[in-house]
Amino acid sequence: MSIEIKMPALSPTMEEGTLAKWLVKEGDTVKAGDLMAEIETDKATMEFEAVDEGTVEKIVVAEGTDGVKVGEVIMLLSGEGEVAAPKKAAPPAEPKKEAPAPARAETPKTAPTPAQQVDGDRVKASPLARRIASQKGGDLAGVAGSGPNGRIVKAATPAQVPDIPHEATKLSNMRKTIARRLTESKQQVPHIYLTVDVRLDKLLRLRSELNASLEPRGVKLSVNDLMIKALAVALVQVPKCNVMFTPDQLISFQRADISVAVSTPEGLITPVITKADTASLSSISTRMKDLAARARDRKLKPEEFAGGTASLSNMGMYGIKQFEAVINPPQGMIMAIGAGEKRPYVVDDALAIATVMSATGSFDHRAIDGADGAQLMQAFKQIVENPLGLVA
Repeated sequence: MSIEIKMPALSPTMEEGTLAKWLVKEGDTVKAGDLMAEIETDKATMEFEAVDEGTVEKIVVAEGTDGVKVGEVIMLLSGEGEVAAPKKAAPPAEPKKEAPAPARAETPKTAPTPAQQVDGDRVKASPLARRIASQKGGDLAGVAGSGPNGRIVKAATPAQVPDIPHEATKLSNMRKTIARRLTESKQQVPHIYLTVDVRLDKLLRLRSELNASLEPRGVKLSVNDLMIKALAVALVQVPKCNVMFTPDQLISFQRADISVAVSTPEGLITPVITKADTASLSSISTRMKDLAARARDRKLKPEEFAGGTASLSNMGMYGIKQFEAVINPPQGMIMAIGAGEKRPYVVDDALAIATVMSATGSFDHRAIDGADGAQLMQAFKQIVENPLGLVA
């Protein structure tokens, strides 16, 4: 009896995938654990392993096929001990005898069909449709109208690409998923944005001292590593912001797992630093470098980009002063980090020059009140401006 091998769900958000490559062919024998295919999901390209033993009877979906729904049969496997039946050549088809054409019944010219939508002796058509027909020498009497009440109108044409030199790139599953999820987020989640300016001078000095001491261990902390830790600690201090909204429940988390936006050639992906509130800075740095590298190679495992209690997006390295990030549902907030820059700043009631960055929190207003969001932003600012607490 044939075993149906179906398109697996290889990530929590996967609804369909691309069967990128078959690693077996019809007639091959496979056993549990053998690699059978490479499947492109909305997040990564992943290898699909056999669960059952048997012989590949038929490959149902060809490699390179897009939009294969989760649960759709992609292969038939003959069960263990069975032999796939050889394919029989189809018998030659008998030549079809042409049936005599039926006699054409003449339609009385005096009885127009409903599709013609004649109003008395006048065909119902828009002025534009009449002008086009006149210019082309056509007769509207035999045209079926597609407008209201069968009225003949000019058909709408699909949007055309401008006649400009260009290159069209097929959307990847990842890009389609990003487009869908961000559209849903902006349409369904009421965003509220809160911005604070944060002085970085003490944090930059601490980072320099820590890197000097960590150099023998091959660890180099980035500013982003410290931002991850600061956000995690702030979320634990202000638990009303470490939440997730559902239609009938508000989920409050007891630890901070930070999803960090990583740019890849195909779009953003958010690997997760788990337990970031209690992790050491060196651990966060090491894990972040590994996750980012494998994210760009599309080698992340589903559990490495699923979950997260809040997100962080840093565009400071691009010189972006301030921006408002889109919430990553079902999380309740995301922190957007801008570039640190020298600015005039009041220090001890005197105007001075300080290194300052702008940080903007985007909050799901269904789950987080403005006052609670403001409390989180103040906690984040206080932690970054007094960074010794990050190594405690």
